[in-house]
Amino acid sequence: MRTAWLLQGLGFLILLIAVYFLLRENTEPQTEIPNDMITSANEEPMNEENIIIRSPAFREGSAIPSKYTCDGEDISPPLSIENIPSDTVSLALVVDDSDAPMGTWDHWVLFNISPETTKIGEGGKPQGPDGNTSWNKTGYGGPCPPDGEHRYFFKIYALDTKLGLGDGATKEEVLEAMKGHVLSESELMGVYKRI
Repeated sequence: MRTAWLLQGLGFLILLIAVYFLLRENTEPQTEIPNDMITSANEEPMNEENIIIRSPAFREGSAIPSKYTCDGEDISPPLSIENIPSDTVSLALVVDDSDAPMGTWDHWVLFNISPETTKIGEGGKPQGPDGNTSWNKTGYGGPCPPDGEHRYFFKIYALDTKLGLGDGATKEEVLEAMKGHVLSESELMGVYKRI
């Protein structure tokens, strides 16, 4: 009998403690987290210093107009560069096709571009050395896939230095010289399929 009373008293005590903590939790002031601090599990916090590359001619993942390809005028599309980090010394731009049948095909390699450059006009070229492309020449060469739809990546890099390279440097030489100097990078991908 005494054991039954003891167990009943112990159960009541546990119930009282649970109610106490439940009430305490509901009466404590809640700290509200600002919306801009909330990120989902797959989303990284936005760094306001991330460089951005865009084009008014095509959106991310959409078709590159034929005007900018070997089927058209074969001129470079207009590009805009945003959020250039304040401590950037130079920019580098690489355009390549990783779907090419013989390995990545380099379409445009530019470096030591002024960090003041926020726009590259249609068919334009910012001041700075021209690297060698897979056509074994300098300058822009537009998409010209031999088969199917290919992806073309316009990659921009903000660097904390100028590269000690001149005209005709290969993409590999540019990427090697950039190691340890990239402050921020971004890419714009467009697709093209010949008719």
